[in-house]
Amino acid sequence: MVTAYVMVKANTGEADRLKSEILDIDGVVDAHIVAGDVDLVAKLDVETPANVKDIAADAIQGIRGVEGTQTYIAME
Repeated sequence: MVTAYVMVKANTGEADRLKSEILDIDGVVDAHIVAGDVDLVAKLDVETPANVKDIAADAIQGIRGVEGTQTYIAME
């Protein structure tokens, strides 16, 4: 099992809608709106690192209102 965290930068006023859409993606187990340099943090639990790419680079970045992402794979 691979756990990863995706930091999501959202367009102004889009965080609530994006959280809902991100939570609907298979492999996303949690998402939180946060204060700071990013607007949301999504937690992924998937089978392979390739699944992380599919979710972060394709599914999340493909949602209207996402300005950008940063992905971190847990090492423990």
